[in-house]
Amino acid sequence: MRRALNSLIFCAFLAGLVVTGALPAALAAPMDGIWSVLIVTEKGECDHAYRYAVKIANGYVSYAGDASIDMSGSVAPNGAVKVNIRLGDKGANGSGRLSGQTGSGVWRGVASNAACAGRWEAERR
Repeated sequence: MRRALNSLIFCAFLAGLVVTGALPAALAAPMDGIWSVLIVTEKGECDHAYRYAVKIANGYVSYAGDASIDMSGSVAPNGAVKVNIRLGDKGANGSGRLSGQTGSGVWRGVASNAACAGRWEAERR
């Protein structure tokens, strides 16, 4: 359960990628690529930190790993990120900003009787 919650936390980072409405591919393309995301827990009983691979294509975010995570999110042309993640009855969301080769933001996650929160850092690979 702890690993699943942490996976959701990672997705929280991506929550920063969700932007209302569809983004024109040409405008969101500058952030496209593979990103390495470090999720750090600052509040709650989740593991201290995890690192995940995230793919951004045409401004839309997806998990680049092999776990069965339901992740949705997007990156606005200005780098604003919103992401939502679900794994069974667990969920997380995050927000922040990407710029050039790096990014950062915050996340919150909830699972059964546990809640966690923290920050995320990203770097383009």
